[in-house]
This record gives sequence, structure tokens and C-alpha cells, in this order.
Amino acid sequence: MAFIGRAVQRLVLAARPPVAPLCRTSSRSYSTEHTSEKSVPYEKTLKQEEGASTGPTKPLPRSADVVVIGGGSIGCQTVYHLAKMGMTNVVLLERDRLTAGTTWHTAGLLWQLRPSDVEVELLAHTRNVISKDLEEETGLHTGWIQNGGLFIASNKQRLDEYKRLMSLGKVYGIESYVLSPAETKDLYPLMNIDDLYGTLYVPKDGTMDPAGTCTTLSRAATARGVTVIENCPVTGIQVRTDDLGVKKVKAVETPHGAIETPILILQCVWATRLGEMAGVNVPLIAMHHAYVVTERIEGIQNMPNVRDHDASVYLRLQGDALSVGGYEQNPIFWEEVSDKFAFSLFDLDWDVFMQHIEGAINRVPVLEQTGIKSTVCGPESFTADHKPLMGEAPEVRGYFLGCGFNSAGMMLGGGCGRELAKWIIHGRPEKDMYGYDIRRFHSSLTDNARWIRERSHESYAKNYSVVFPFDEPLASRNMRKDPFHEVLTEQGCMFQERHGWERPGWFNKDGPAPPKKYDYYGAYNIRNNENYKYKELLGKEYTFDFPPHHDVIKSECLSCRHDVAVFNMSYFGKFYLTGPDTKKAADWLFSADVNKKPGSTVYTCMLNKRGGAEADLTVSRLEPGAAKLPLAPQSDGDAYYLAIGGGVAEHNWNHIRTVIQDQGFHCQLTDHSEDMGMISIQGPKSRQVLQEVLDADLSNEAFPFSTHKLVNAAGYQVRAMRLSFVGELGWELHIPKDSCVPVYRAVMAAGAKRGIINSGYRAIDSLSIEKGYRHWHADLRPDDTPLEAGLAFTCKLKSSIPFQGRETLERQKEEGLRRRIVCFTIDEKIPMFGLEAIFRNGVPVGHLRRADYGFFIDKTLGYGYIRNPDGGVVSADFIKTGEFTLERMGVAYKAKAHLKSPFDPENKRVKGIYE
Repeated sequence: MAFIGRAVQRLVLAARPPVAPLCRTSSRSYSTEHTSEKSVPYEKTLKQEEGASTGPTKPLPRSADVVVIGGGSIGCQTVYHLAKMGMTNVVLLERDRLTAGTTWHTAGLLWQLRPSDVEVELLAHTRNVISKDLEEETGLHTGWIQNGGLFIASNKQRLDEYKRLMSLGKVYGIESYVLSPAETKDLYPLMNIDDLYGTLYVPKDGTMDPAGTCTTLSRAATARGVTVIENCPVTGIQVRTDDLGVKKVKAVETPHGAIETPILILQCVWATRLGEMAGVNVPLIAMHHAYVVTERIEGIQNMPNVRDHDASVYLRLQGDALSVGGYEQNPIFWEEVSDKFAFSLFDLDWDVFMQHIEGAINRVPVLEQTGIKSTVCGPESFTADHKPLMGEAPEVRGYFLGCGFNSAGMMLGGGCGRELAKWIIHGRPEKDMYGYDIRRFHSSLTDNARWIRERSHESYAKNYSVVFPFDEPLASRNMRKDPFHEVLTEQGCMFQERHGWERPGWFNKDGPAPPKKYDYYGAYNIRNNENYKYKELLGKEYTFDFPPHHDVIKSECLSCRHDVAVFNMSYFGKFYLTGPDTKKAADWLFSADVNKKPGSTVYTCMLNKRGGAEADLTVSRLEPGAAKLPLAPQSDGDAYYLAIGGGVAEHNWNHIRTVIQDQGFHCQLTDHSEDMGMISIQGPKSRQVLQEVLDADLSNEAFPFSTHKLVNAAGYQVRAMRLSFVGELGWELHIPKDSCVPVYRAVMAAGAKRGIINSGYRAIDSLSIEKGYRHWHADLRPDDTPLEAGLAFTCKLKSSIPFQGRETLERQKEEGLRRRIVCFTIDEKIPMFGLEAIFRNGVPVGHLRRADYGFFIDKTLGYGYIRNPDGGVVSADFIKTGEFTLERMGVAYKAKAHLKSPFDPENKRVKGIYE
């Protein structure tokens, strides 16, 4: 018998018949070899039986409203939800049999708690579909087993992370318990608790069966009219170009004919190749992902599934045995992806896998004397941030993605399948799916092989790492650098990575600490970076307490509040909207009335059809005239300059472009983000500093708030805007890239005698939340309307001008808000980061979306959306009469609710009024 505790060589020599060769003698990191015959721990799979037909299982229709490519978990979930929502002229094409790609060998684990409110909701829907809905609809059992889940903590930080999850779970009614080592031993007698700090037990977690689930989903979908065709590979995708030059899906080609369709959804592990057929970038990479199945273990029956994150290993209950797997530092890339890999597996590389065996034996010592029944090493597709790729591809309209699920396709399939269906039917998903949307990645990255490989490796290797608030990637840094990068690096800038850009996070007083070339954490015989100051400083931020650089952030914030600070915001998206239909497009796109006189700047939202905020941005109306690029475009009529948060620039670009196409507006959107830098000078002394640098009168009368001008700065032409993202008197300077450094040096020289300092985005985060300004994708998302977000002033509802989403807002205004954002402060000096539960009179009513420390008011504050438990309107009186607490890691803190920002609620400071 092959025992798990023996050395790899002993495992090979054991030569137990059910086990194919268990290891390679080489220590290669990359492989293209595979074996076609292995066993997985399920009673059945959907593998094609000997002698069955190799042609398509059904005739191909000539056309369909939607064609789904890939018959795995997410493909089956998507067609099921499309049919359930009434769209039945749908075809699912599977090149082999259902589940043949990666779904058939998946571990099938479902954990309900994640450090994301959206993922908690997606997982809850998957669980409901698999454990209840499908059986009620079809009478078939999906194979769902509710055996519970147990998260292992070997240190305080890990248990703190679990406590954060527990508090969030209370908002969603998810039962969970933090257990002591002794209580854990009572629950799981075979577990070693000697090195245990504690555990999180979730009784209603469980295990899914891939074959049973996909079979049931397929039957439920076909019963509603969906056509599922197996043994039908896709060989091509036809794309047409319409009269406006827009590329759109036309048809899907197969060896057995073509199916005309306006919409296809790509949902398979071979997605990159199928994307290339239509000129679509699909930034994912395939890797080997493995687990082993043990022989029978006495006493393991009915035990919960286990995730020992610190050992990077999971233990899945498999009847009277366990499946053991995890995420290693040196995963094997599948270099030459083959589309002939149906129901196939690789040989297991024990040199790579043995780290999981060691962790498993430490946690459940009986495994050392337990035999291995089978090995499962199959392909899985992984992405740069370990999140799926979903939504409409930027390159081709009608080409939707639903792939790259990072081994979580079963777990996320139900929730994501439903959101994809809504995306198709309604144009946008119901939930905030930006974290999965392909448009979260800049177009310069999605076809960059180095970025895809490095970031996917790091995300894989860190999959079980604690999710800390201020973590940053080490892979693929310095992809996009603005003109100030070198000079700020010299001044100790600790950069953050957003959208490929290096943007300032905070300033280290001990000198330069630049990110270095990625070292793969020492894997693949690559030498670790030595004397890596950036990594060292980043590691010190790994805490759920106040970070060690808290006082540095405080200094940057208070310098802005009391004196003056300069912020490099060059990563912002900078777009021009021009052309004959520009006014029509602006009226429809922007919730605020931007048709002010030239020289005005308006803060506005862009909404989706449901009234949700797809973006917030500033829109500046320009004078018509000849081009002065990059500071001004050629325009004979209306023209606007759009300044957009750089981390979401690609999303905004595609939203605007899509709306223009859908409405048939004749106008142009041009991107000059790379051509200009941008610095923001903010604080009570900002006017004094800039008056020495700019050749313009900066008085309130000559240069009021929310206006802009072309001016000279130290002899260089720039666009100056009187705006603030931090709640202070201040100006932004939008500067041609070649002029950036001399203008910056002139500003710093003029500010030297007034205490000017560099500040970063960690300070902006604190200053902006203190003032009550929103951050898109934090306390303002596509599932929030401006009315719910306290941004009614950005909506031109008093005018008669139509705009996208207006009907929803008018209805909300008439009926009253069922949810709304509220500011909370606490007196205790403890940090909060978001996801903390909000209780009103002891009842959970929401959670914080965003939280930080406000250094001027000297309090922790956070913003969250609350609901009335009775389903009624959330009125001002409902807020005023409630007693609120915020739960952080299981501990409740009394909180004060604010209807207005506790900092400068009368907006005097942005007007230059300081008392």
C-alpha cells in the first residue's frame, strides 16, 4: 500500500494498481504531457461511452438568439438562467460531452463566506440553485452534500480575517462560529490542534457533484426550450462590421454548419484560442491543478470540508475518504494548450505536489498511514487577479465572456450564470460585477504575455494568503509610468498599482523603495530579489490593526488640511468628446446638466438603464476652436474634456463608447491619458503657492470653484481646474507630459516656504471619506443609484432633459428610498476597513462599504448602505431614531449615524472660506 507519509520514491515503488505513475523523476516546472486515463472521485462522469456517435448529438439550427460555447458548470448555469428568464432560443455547443473540459474533475467545494459582499451573494445563489431550486424543478438530486466547512487559523491574523468574515455573514444570515482549538477537536476528532489558534465553522457549507449538477441544469434548460448539442466543436467565429464601423458577432462556425447569432458567450478553458478567432483578447493562462484521493479513513465520515489556508491545503470529504489539494508556489504552466483534452488528466508531479501532503499530514496525522487511491491533475484556467472574466469584450459587440474561473466555476457558477443571463437580456447585470468584468483590465495589458503570466502566477500562489486591506502585487510592476515617476521615486514614493499604472500610495521618509522585476517568489529556480525595500515595507502593512505607517499617512493628511499638499493624479483617464452629436450624447450620458458655458466643470455620474452609477467623473465644457493637443481638441461646436479615475478608465471608455453606438450618436471619443500628467495642489495655502506659479488671477471672483482655464505655469501652458477630491481649496493642473517635471519643480519651489509636501492616495482615501466624497466601486457602484448614494445633486431631475436611467430615479424619488448610504463614526481608536456589519437596534441592516481613519476629526468613520428590515422606506427619521452599532471581528462598537459629513458640512473650505 502507498502511504501518504512515505517519501515520494516509496509512493512510486508501492505500485498500487489503481494509481498510475505518481511522479516524474525530473523537477521540471513546465509540461505539455498528459495521460488520458485517470479516475476521479465521483460515482459517475459524463464521459462518452465506447462506440457512441462522434457526430453532433442534435441537428444544428440555422440561427439562435444566443450561442453558448462550453458545456461545463458555468455554461450549463448560464443557459439554465437564460431559459428561466424567458430566453429560450439558446444553443449550447460542447466540443465533447458536458463537463469534459475542467468541470468533470473539479473538487466541487462550496464555501459561503468570502471577503466580498458580492461574492457572498453569488455563492448564496449557487447554493440555493444546487441544494433546492433544481431538485424542486426537476425532481432530480444534484449530488449536493451539506457537510459543513471549517477554516483553520494558525495565528491571530488569520483568525482576525475569519472573524471579519463571520461579522459580514451575519448581514446575510449565514450561520458561522469561531471555535477554540478544543471545540474544533470535538467537532473533528482526527484533527491535530497543537498549532491551532482557532477555526471558523460554517455548518451549511458543502460539496457539489459536477456530473449530477450539470446533468440536472441541462435537463431543466432543455425542458424550457434550450438546445444542448454535444460533440460539436467551434471552428470559427464570423464578425461583421456595421455602417458605423462597429464590429459585431455574426455567426458561430462548426464542422457541421454555422449558426447565425448576434450574441455568443465563451465559457470554456480553451477561451484564448476562441477569442483569437474574432480578434478578442482573453487574458487567462492554463495551469496544472491537482488533488489526490485517499483510501478509506476510519472516523472521517460526516466530517466538514477543511481549508488550512496557512498550509495552503484543503481536505474535501469524499465519503469515507479525503481528497487533498491546494495551491503551491510553483504551479506548472500548460504551455501548449490542446483542444483534444476532453476527460483527460496529466501525470501528477510529486516534486510540486508534496508540499500539500506535508500540510495535510500535519493537520490530520492519520493521513501518514493512509493509502492513496487515485491522483487527479487536470488543467484549469487562471487569471491575473484570480477572478473570472465576464461581460462583453471591448473588441467585438455581442461577444461575451464567462471564463477563467480559477477552479471556482462550480462554486460561483450559479451566481455568475444568473448575472450573465441578466447581462444578456437587460444589457447590464443586477449586481456590481465590475470585479469580474473584462473591462477592469486596461487594453494595453490584456494582450501582454508577461503581465498575464506573472500576475496569474502571483494570484495563484497567494490564493490562500490573508486578504489584507493595503496589499499590492509584486508581479508585473512598472508597466505604465507617468512623467513624475522618477522624481517621486527619488523622494521615497511607495507606489500602488492600478490599471497597470504606478500611482503614489504614500511617501517613505527613508528614501527610495521602488518595485523590482518579479522574482516568482523564488520558484522555477529564479533567484529571490535581495534587499527588496518595497517588499519589506509592504509586508509591514500586513495587519488588521493600524498599519505601522499610520503616522506618515496622518502627516500627509494634516499637511493638506492645515497647509498645502501636492498629489500626483496622472493615472487619471483623460478623454475628449467631440463631433456633431456631442450635445445629444452628453445629455444622454451624464446625469448632471453639463451644458454650462465654456470654462465650466461639472461633477456628474453616468448611469445604466437601471439607474445604477456606472461612473462618476468631471466634465469640462471647452471653447470651440483649433486643436491645441493634448490640451484642447479640434472642435467647431460642442466639446467636452472628461477626467476619470484611472483605475476604472477602461470601464468608462467602453461604457461611453457602447452608449454612443447603441444610441447612434455621431461623435468621437479620443483618449489622451498617456499624453498628459496631472497634479492636484490642495490645502488652505494652495492659492498662495499657485499664485506664484500661474499667470492667472486665482481669486474667488476671477477663478470660482468648478471652473477651468488654459494658463501658463512657470512658462508652460497647462489646463488649471479649481476642483477638490479632498474637501479643500485647491486646483488641478493638467499638463502636457514634456512639461510635467518643470511645472512640478516650480510648484514645489513656490510651496517650500509654506510647508508643501508630497501626498499619496492613502491620504486621498482618508481625506475624501472624511469629507464624504464617494469612491466609485467602493461606496458608489453600478448597483447604487445616485439618490441612494446621496448624490441627487448630480441629477438633472428638475429639468426636462432625458438621460439614461432617469425613469428609475423618478420612480425612486416618488416611492422613497428602500436603501440609502449613511455615514457612521465611532469613538474608539480602532481601525475599520469595510465589510463591518451595521446593526440598528440589534438587527443587521447592512455593512460598511468603505471605512478609514479621519485624522482631522480624529475618528474612525465609514459609509454603508442600510435597509429597513420591514422593507419600508429608509427615511431620515428611521436613521435618527435608531441606535447603531458596527461589528468588527465579532465585537460591537456603538456608532453615531450622520446625515451629513461630520467634516465641513457647509462646504466652506472648498470655497476658500477658512475660519
